[in-house]
Amino acid sequence: MNDFWKQIIFRIGNFTLTPAKLFAVIMIIVVTWILILLLKRVILSKKKLTVSQTGSRNSLYQLIKYFLWVIAFSSCISVLGFNITILVASSAALLVGLGFGLQNVFSDLVSGLFMLFEQKVKIGDVMEVDNIVGRVQHINLRTSVLLTRDGFNIIVPNHKFIADNVINWTHQGFQRRFHLEISVSYTSDTEQVTAILNKCAAEQEELLKDNEHKAFVRLQDFGDNALIFYLMFWTADIFRVEQVKSNLRYKIVKAFQENNITIPFPQRDIRIIQS
Repeated sequence: MNDFWKQIIFRIGNFTLTPAKLFAVIMIIVVTWILILLLKRVILSKKKLTVSQTGSRNSLYQLIKYFLWVIAFSSCISVLGFNITILVASSAALLVGLGFGLQNVFSDLVSGLFMLFEQKVKIGDVMEVDNIVGRVQHINLRTSVLLTRDGFNIIVPNHKFIADNVINWTHQGFQRRFHLEISVSYTSDTEQVTAILNKCAAEQEELLKDNEHKAFVRLQDFGDNALIFYLMFWTADIFRVEQVKSNLRYKIVKAFQENNITIPFPQRDIRIIQS
């Protein structure tokens, strides 16, 4: 039996592959894979976690997973009989050449590690990248996947989250303030307009209504053709906030029609002078 494990399957220079080495490599890969599955169950299986907690746990899982695979890869090389130090030294020139050609790839890899360590961007966060709003679905070493409001998955290189200006709508939580701009005729009763807007906000289910996040109305400006009001409101449904705004607009238009409040349109007076 011992002779079987020591039989040479093939030889390349000083390297020989035997059943013992092959079996050891397979066992390292299988054990690592089982450990990662168990780790995923322990870290990610708990129910009733907030989106923020889920994102933090996923980042921890990704870091440990990559670390285990690095150890497994190094162990496989060692078991096969390769000297890692010599292997790296002999390929140094090749790595330098690849480094120049793959600068963006390495930048993405390093950025992915920073993202996982710092956890400024987590699974479930709502991000605005290049004027596109999406929810983070996956964070990998090189790229991240965002789900847009239209249901499309976009793949974003990780360096964008580190080097570019991006907006994390949910960095400190999911409660954010937005506003609607409403124009009314100069003949409108401002107190009545304010009361109607407050009533519409109070009836909208998606809006937060506690004292700290209560909606309010602001007379923002005197426009050329209208008084400009802002309805300021808070909501936790930030991923669907455009639909929330649309629902509010429907309510406001209906309420204005019932109370004979006019939403003006631009008008110009044309004077014709005959000489």
